[in-house]
Amino acid sequence: MRISFLGPAGTFTEDALREALPGDVGLEPLRTTTVHEAILAVERGEAERALVPFENSLEGSVRSTLDTLAFDTEAATIVGEYDFRVHAHLIAREGVELEQVAAILSHPQPLAQCAGFLRENLPGVERRSVSSTAEAVRMVGESVRPWAAIGARSAAELYGCRVLREGIEDSADNVTRFVWIAPAATETPDKGPQRTSLVFSELGADHPGALVDALQEFSRRGVNLSRIESRPLRQGLGRYMFFCDLEGGVDDPPVAEALEALRSKAESVRILGSYPMG
Repeated sequence: MRISFLGPAGTFTEDALREALPGDVGLEPLRTTTVHEAILAVERGEAERALVPFENSLEGSVRSTLDTLAFDTEAATIVGEYDFRVHAHLIAREGVELEQVAAILSHPQPLAQCAGFLRENLPGVERRSVSSTAEAVRMVGESVRPWAAIGARSAAELYGCRVLREGIEDSADNVTRFVWIAPAATETPDKGPQRTSLVFSELGADHPGALVDALQEFSRRGVNLSRIESRPLRQGLGRYMFFCDLEGGVDDPPVAEALEALRSKAESVRILGSYPMG
């Protein structure tokens, strides 16, 4: 099975993949430069699965994943999830000390997850966003400048760097929920509790309580929403789509009834996946 994920070698996603599938053989990794490309590899039939970050306990949803699923895919679905505990490290070349660091490189999510440490220990030091934590460590390892990166210990070993400070995330309970993406026709196991992810938009004529009216279709049927957030619909200011996670599968009668009622109130309702809880 070919699995696409955010590369290069040494990303947190690669660590999560190794933890989720320890010692598995017969898996062919397909490294991509962005989360967007990892998901589209499944959409285009270049991979059978993708493992991508979906939500972080400190910084919330991963926007690139949500937007790619909402705008750029029609033939891909979420079929599972995996929770991965993230330990972020400050990494630099040999000989570079903390007080010498002139710039900090990383993916935007770890930069945000470690903001408190950076404010306290490296105030005023420039922060630069790059495509992945592994790319940040690679750049730091190849530069002659006193840069540091936020990344995984495996990346430090890969690119000839060392860990300056361990575990610099602002909370010890730093967990990222990854999701498995598969072709749309893929069947998922129906054992155990299920979770359904969906996106809906355009709640008819704008009026006070329109969103409440839509969400009550779930509450009055006893369906619990575990997450809801809005994202721009990309069709002008003030127009939004709403991402939801709910407890239950699409074949559960209360969930099926709530979704049918929601379709009468929203112009667009799309199921992103119904899958076993991690």
